[in-house]
Amino acid sequence: MRIRGQIGEWPVDLTIELEPEEWAQLGRQLDQPVAAPAVPAAQSAPRQDDGQWQAACDLLRQAGQLNGPALLEELELLTGNTSAGKRLLVRLRHSASVRVESGADAPIYHWLG
Repeated sequence: MRIRGQIGEWPVDLTIELEPEEWAQLGRQLDQPVAAPAVPAAQSAPRQDDGQWQAACDLLRQAGQLNGPALLEELELLTGNTSAGKRLLVRLRHSASVRVESGADAPIYHWLG
């Protein structure tokens, strides 16, 4: 088998020589069905906490601005636990709809919409 072409500006001239049994082995591998790549569940299904995310956005939007501890307290009440509240707080911090500024004692979260 001979392959000719270019890679960028470099010319390529490649010769591949296989024995008959090597060609047969290659042919057997080509006859095997190829499995479709698995799609991670996180990409195929909506996030389980999207409802909580929308509620957190609505909470901050309605308030206009909240300091970090007060917002975390509201998010904990919304989710029912501290760790889920903290995850939502981090998502809000990194959201394009939210601006975080340093307050005297705590960060202040502003809804930009």
